[in-house]
Amino acid sequence: MKAVRVRVPATTANLGPGFDTIGMALNLWNEAVFVQTGDGCISVQVCGEGADSLPTDGQNLVAKAALQLYALVGEKPEGFRVHCINRIPLASGLGSSSAAMLTGLLGANALLGEPLSPEELLALSVRAEGHPDNIAPAMLGGLVTAILKGDRVIFRKLRVKLLAVTVVFPNFPFPTRLARAILPTHIPRQDAIYNLGRVPLVLKALEEGDLDLLGEVMDDALHQPYRLPLIPGAEAAMEAARQAGAAAVALSGAGPSLIAFSAHPCPAIGYAMQRAFQEAGLAARVFHLRISRQGATVQRDERPVTEKWERTSLAKAYASI
Repeated sequence: MKAVRVRVPATTANLGPGFDTIGMALNLWNEAVFVQTGDGCISVQVCGEGADSLPTDGQNLVAKAALQLYALVGEKPEGFRVHCINRIPLASGLGSSSAAMLTGLLGANALLGEPLSPEELLALSVRAEGHPDNIAPAMLGGLVTAILKGDRVIFRKLRVKLLAVTVVFPNFPFPTRLARAILPTHIPRQDAIYNLGRVPLVLKALEEGDLDLLGEVMDDALHQPYRLPLIPGAEAAMEAARQAGAAAVALSGAGPSLIAFSAHPCPAIGYAMQRAFQEAGLAARVFHLRISRQGATVQRDERPVTEKWERTSLAKAYASI
């Protein structure tokens, strides 16, 4: 049996005006251990986020992505089990589905001896997801801007200061499908200009760690005005974060999480946002994070996998949940 360990970071996308084009990796990690079994069976064990709700068979998104890669390269799965250690909350605006998809593709690619290059894996992931703003930073780490041009992904990883990030995730169901459905199909020209002028300034502010500039330009006219009013307490939480010392605040991805930036970790920012959500009737979780320059990693172990190795290896990972 062969074993492969995959680590994929959480991501935050849009970053104010960068709708569907800008994303950034955060130091909150999902891990998965793939063990090739040779029995033809596919099974998934989930520990942590989603342990009570995610499928444990081939319908799990990690397994589905892995099987997609097997089919693409014309290989029949010999059977594998996947142990998922999930730290990224589901449906939170922190890229959990992108992380799952990328985990499956990277794990299967490693089990098969890496028939696809990193560039091919990135393109495959983005085509499956439909937009690159979570997949690209999850794979590459750091701050990434990317677009789709036909079947190609055009991207650049940009320099970024390692700022402190506070993410507050309210207990409010806001699936990406709904968050996209509420957006208008056409936008006024002035709204497009509004965002276009701010995107390069957001990138420059993040590169230089210029929090004053970031606070001036982390605004949006394309998605936040439509999504924020649907999340109870979100607008009040954004204002509370600013009052508590956050330089800039935005929806993380499609939401419902909010992300706030500061030079140093500041518990008061998370507490202020959490309290604003509580006043609107929602419990909320706080994550004190940093930007991660590292993206997904894959580690293969060619040694025979014993039950003792598997138990010991997984026990260490499970203990960190």
